[in-house]
Amino acid sequence: MEMLYYTLAAIVLYGISDYILNTIEIRMGKRLPNRSFYFLIIITVLALITFSVVRALVIPIEIPQQTSTTQIQTADKAQQSSKETGK
Repeated sequence: MEMLYYTLAAIVLYGISDYILNTIEIRMGKRLPNRSFYFLIIITVLALITFSVVRALVIPIEIPQQTSTTQIQTADKAQQSSKETGK
């Protein structure tokens, strides 16, 4: 499912980047000499921002959960430290 989100985002970013580049060229009144380079810069910046947002929304924050083994290990450490301080 995550791959679908990234694919859709990439398709949308392609269109947005093309629109931004065309708008810049219209305002300048001429075609940019290195159009591909400017397109690459625009889509890269947008992709970095968008993909980090997608990652934050899709991948849940993992909260470490204590298992019974972890609880037993913690109890053992507490007993050992109390024995050491009692000596």
